[in-house]
Amino acid sequence: MLTNKDLEFMQIALKEAKSAAKIGEIPVGAVIVKNNKIISKAFNKRETKKNALAHAEILAINKACKKLKSWRLLGCTIYITLEPCIMCAGAILNSKIERIIYGALSEKKSVFSSLKFLNKDLIPNNLEIIPNVYEKECKFLIQKFFKSLR
Repeated sequence: MLTNKDLEFMQIALKEAKSAAKIGEIPVGAVIVKNNKIISKAFNKRETKKNALAHAEILAINKACKKLKSWRLLGCTIYITLEPCIMCAGAILNSKIERIIYGALSEKKSVFSSLKFLNKDLIPNNLEIIPNVYEKECKFLIQKFFKSLR
């Protein structure tokens, strides 16, 4: 169930995505929250760090694990402006995050939307997935970014 707080945190993820775009990164932002408090936030830095693993979700998970001193992010929600890729989906599942709220569907690498149809057993029962939050805004950021490259 989506709350007003969820919408506020998603707005912060959008701000992170805009920060990525400003430095020439694909505009994806992620925020991790526990007990209505931001634990970490990040945006894509693959080009900046010259590292294939520097996706917003991975960076946010890494920061959250350090802050909570645990690899288990129980009770946490991750807000992401774009549906996670398979690498990030795996990291989210392995970190035991309990809620995923994301904006735009990934046209090329949809994972969670595909898993729902392929095999529900792959998604833990306690995982809540809420797609399409601020979908238009998130999609616009991505489209604007790629249009500017052409």
